[in-house]
Amino acid sequence: MTAGNRKVAVVGVALADCGRVDDATPYALHAQAARRALADAGLARAVVDGFASAGLGTLAPVEVAEYLGLRPTWVDSTSVGGATWEVMAAHAADAIARGHANAVLLVYGSTARADIKAGRRTGNLSFGSRGPLQFEVPYGHTLIAKYAMAARRHMVEHGTTVEQLAEVAVQARANAALNPEAMFRDPITVDDVLAGPMIADPFTKLHCCIRSDGGAAVLLAAEEFVRDCRTAPVWVLGTGEHVSHAAMSEWPDFTTGPAAVSGRLAFERAGVRPEEMDFAEIYDAFTYMTLVTLEDLGFCGKGEGGAFVEKGRLLVRGGELPVNTD
Repeated sequence: MTAGNRKVAVVGVALADCGRVDDATPYALHAQAARRALADAGLARAVVDGFASAGLGTLAPVEVAEYLGLRPTWVDSTSVGGATWEVMAAHAADAIARGHANAVLLVYGSTARADIKAGRRTGNLSFGSRGPLQFEVPYGHTLIAKYAMAARRHMVEHGTTVEQLAEVAVQARANAALNPEAMFRDPITVDDVLAGPMIADPFTKLHCCIRSDGGAAVLLAAEEFVRDCRTAPVWVLGTGEHVSHAAMSEWPDFTTGPAAVSGRLAFERAGVRPEEMDFAEIYDAFTYMTLVTLEDLGFCGKGEGGAFVEKGRLLVRGGELPVNTD
């Protein structure tokens, strides 16, 4: 990091129990992930003076920090959808670099699958009732429909095919098969993806992410604490963030996402180029998001994502650029 005087590293990472967890609360999953991340790093809880969390209401960092027995002097509760945790990690790294914190713990826990199974309400009734979304959400313009429309626009403008989108799901499943903690590990084919029930054209069921229970935690620390850790540090070289829109009607270009800006900033600040990367971890709620983000980050040109994801390029075993390796 160049924003401050101190180097920052990821020193601990951990998962809570994931997949199907019917007997835990979100708070318990937060605690489980936090304990495991601290154990992974070999640092005591008392060292943590920064905390970040979101997803459990407006007081998430306060309530979860209290539950974990933390009294942080730096907190963050950024909420920007799927990029929330990357953005909070960037904020944490910047805070540490500037001396506002020494060690920041980011924690997430969710019982989204169990909530649905038990019939508990999981939606926010105010979503779409005000602001720009009030002109879209009441008419069935769901999050899935939003990205399905973007995918269809990419297909029209650049010739991307449903088979290429399906390749993303096939290779993601192949990578998951190598992870004993993955929820689904059985291999799938392009035909399997295309034969599934249609959710929002062109997305069939296997084009969409699954809803699961689980949690995770990441611990970032200043360089002077690294020597006390049992893990090898992963130094933070650069970060970037960008918000472009919420409503579909305000999306400047359906075939380009915010990563086109945030990625450029991150690479510039880190002093590296996309072609120097050995692998990439990309938010993939839908197959199209992987494809278009690879373009936006500069791994291939705009409109070339369809061809880029073919021929096993994203695979951990044998792929030129392993993507979403777990």
